[in-house]
Amino acid sequence: MIDLETLSRKFQKELNAGTTALALLALLARRGDPLYGYEIAKQLAAVDAELALGKQGALYPVLRALADEGLLESWVEPSVAGPPRRYYRITQDGRSALAEWTRLWRRTRQLVDEMIDERGREG
Repeated sequence: MIDLETLSRKFQKELNAGTTALALLALLARRGDPLYGYEIAKQLAAVDAELALGKQGALYPVLRALADEGLLESWVEPSVAGPPRRYYRITQDGRSALAEWTRLWRRTRQLVDEMIDERGREG
C-alpha cells in the first residue's frame, strides 16, 4: 500500500521548486512597490495558506537567487519595529523573465491539463 500523504508532500515540494520564482516575480510585478520577505510571505499565504510556497524559510533562498540573477533588486532599510528589513523590487530584466516564464508556464499547464483530461476520458 502506498503512502499517498508522503507522496503528495513530495510532489508538492517538487512542484513548488519550479513555480516559486514565477509566483514571486508575478507578485512583485503586480504590487509595484518594494516588499520585504515577511510581507511577501503574508501575501502568498493570503492566496493559499496551505501551500508550502508561502513559507518564509522557502522564500528567502529564491529571493536571493532572483536578486543574484538581476531579476530583483534588493536593499536593506532600518526598521523602527525590529531588525533591519531587506526589500525587494522587480527589475526590467525580471519583467522580461516573468513574461517568458509565464508563457512557458501556460504551455506546460495546457499540456498537463490536456493529459489529465485525456486520462479522465479514457478512465
